[in-house]
Amino acid sequence: MKRFRLGVIINPLAGLGGSVGLKGSDGVALEAIAKGAIPKAQLRMEQALAVILPFINNVDIITASGDMGANLCHQMGFTTNEVYYSETTTSLQDTQNAVTCLLEQQLDLLLFAGGDGTARDIYAVVEDKLPVLGVPAGVKIHSGVYGITPHASGLVVSMLLQGELVSLMSADVMDIDEVAFRQGTVRAKRFGEMIVPAEPRYIQAVKMGGKEVDELVLADIAADIIESMDDELFIMGSGSTVAAVMEDLGIDNTLLGVDVIQDKTLIAQDVSANQLLELTENFSLEKVKLVITLIGGQGHILGRGNQQLSPELIKRIPKDNIFILATKTKLKALEGRPLIVDSGDPELDKALTGYYKIVTGFRDYVMYQVANPDLVEN
Repeated sequence: MKRFRLGVIINPLAGLGGSVGLKGSDGVALEAIAKGAIPKAQLRMEQALAVILPFINNVDIITASGDMGANLCHQMGFTTNEVYYSETTTSLQDTQNAVTCLLEQQLDLLLFAGGDGTARDIYAVVEDKLPVLGVPAGVKIHSGVYGITPHASGLVVSMLLQGELVSLMSADVMDIDEVAFRQGTVRAKRFGEMIVPAEPRYIQAVKMGGKEVDELVLADIAADIIESMDDELFIMGSGSTVAAVMEDLGIDNTLLGVDVIQDKTLIAQDVSANQLLELTENFSLEKVKLVITLIGGQGHILGRGNQQLSPELIKRIPKDNIFILATKTKLKALEGRPLIVDSGDPELDKALTGYYKIVTGFRDYVMYQVANPDLVEN
C-alpha cells in the first residue's frame, strides 16, 4: 500500500500578536514577544497531527527544519524527510522557499499552521498546483482554506489516510490590512483560490464582510445587555455587535480589541490576555461576565480575533455568565450550522458545548447550539 505523502509547514510566529492585543503578527513578532506573547503554532499543529497518530505507519511527512516542522514531527514519532533548512524561520521568504521545495516532492496534501498571512505566502507558490489544508494558528483566519479547529484539520487528514472519498473544492485566500486593522478598520481582500478537501463539517466558511446595518436591532440588543449591568465586571469582546453596547453607554470602544467596564464605566481598554487575568483575579466568579458575538458566516465565538480571551480566563467564567449577542440575520446566515469555539484548549472547547441563550433583541432571545462538529461527531 502506498504511503500517504503529507507536507507539513509551521509558521512559528503565527498568532503571536493575538493574546497581547496586537490584532496580528505581521511585522510585530518581536514586539509581541516583548509583551509576553507565547508562540502557540507548534501546539496547534500538534493538536492536528495527534489525530493521525493511529495511522503513523501509513504516512510519510515531508517538512522543513527546526520549528518549521521537523522538531515537532520528530517529537511525535513520525517518519520525516527534511527538504528545506533555515536558521531564521521568521520571514515570508522562509515559508515560500520551504513550500517551493515541498512542491518537488509529489505530495498528496500540504498541511500548514498559520493565519491569513501564511495562507497568502503559500498561495504565492502553490496556487492550485496542490491540495492544501490550514491548521488555524493565526489571529486573522478569514480564508476558507482552514479547518474550523486544529482537531478538525486533523480529522480531514485522517479521512484521507483511511481512503474515504473526499472531494476537492476551491476556497478563497483572504487577508486584511493589519495597519488599518489595528486602527479599527477592516479592509478584506481576496487574493486567489487554493484547492482544499471539500468537507463542509470541518472546513470553515469565508467570513462575511461589512458591518451590521440594522441599527434598530443593534440598539435593542444593546438595551438588553445594559439593563442587566450593575457592579459586576463586564469583559466586552470585539466586533460591531458588542461595539453597539459600548456606543449606547457612551464609552470609547476598541472595535477589534477587548475592553473592560464596571458600573457602566470603562476601567481598562484594549487589554491583553495577561491583563485580563490580573483584572479578574480578585473578583468572585459570579461577578465576572463576558460579552461576545459571532463572526458572520463562520460562526466562531472564540479563537478568531479575540485570543485575548485565553482558556485560563474562560475557565474562570461560569457558562451562565457568557452573553452571546447576534442578530437573527447573522444566525440565519449560518444555515443551521452550530456556533464554534476554538479556544486553544480542546477540553475546554468540549466543556463549552451546549445550547446558549443568544441575545437577539431587547428581551428577545433564541436558543442556539455551540457544537464543534469535529468534537461532537467523533
